[in-house]
Amino acid sequence: MSLTTTKSLLDGILLIDKPAGCTSHDVVDRVRRKLKMKRIGHAGTLDPLATGLLIILVGKSTKASQYLISLDKEYEATMLLGQTTDSQDADGQIITTQEVPNFSREQIESALNTFLGDQFQLPPMFSAKKINGVPLYKLARKGEEVERQPRFIHISEIELTDFSLPKISFSTTCSKGTYVRTIAHDIGQKLSCGAHLIQLRRTATDKFKVENALSLETLEEMPIADIRKYLIPTHKAIPSLIK
Repeated sequence: MSLTTTKSLLDGILLIDKPAGCTSHDVVDRVRRKLKMKRIGHAGTLDPLATGLLIILVGKSTKASQYLISLDKEYEATMLLGQTTDSQDADGQIITTQEVPNFSREQIESALNTFLGDQFQLPPMFSAKKINGVPLYKLARKGEEVERQPRFIHISEIELTDFSLPKISFSTTCSKGTYVRTIAHDIGQKLSCGAHLIQLRRTATDKFKVENALSLETLEEMPIADIRKYLIPTHKAIPSLIK
């Protein structure tokens, strides 16, 4: 099969299980090299620390990005109480350390429940959000902090899944644009001891589940003909309300 023919046939959505330690753009680059295509994108960034579901858009499916990004997402997260970092996760520098009180499970659950529903969340400085065309993380790396506007988010579910002080784990379902590391940071502030995110895994984006995703290694070893079998047609991926 020629490269031209291959390109003409490869359109759709690929579900990839992103490994820790690489950016979402790194994943896109590796898929581009594998498929020998430039028209590849993704719907919903994951931080380098995070693993899990990354929706990759192939060919004409890149046009569906705005719709797929708007879908709710599900995560499993682990946070460490007693320390805050400048990035709100384990990739950052520790900026405060405090003793962690002997919280009860009920106290932690009560704190988590205060984050349910509609709210405004302040984007972290270490983020790709742009101010005057400049990504915040570039300013943060220079030691600069600028005023940010809180953004409206919705957390529909948040549940404590493991209680092993000073670590606690929780699952959450939230709207687009939600920073889970900021949720962890804000929980730490609520508990008056500080906290930062140490693990994060995206388990789902709406109906798309990580258990149906391919690892990058599997994708890179797979023949192109087999990859085509994993491409989800765009019309099946777009929410029914806009079909």
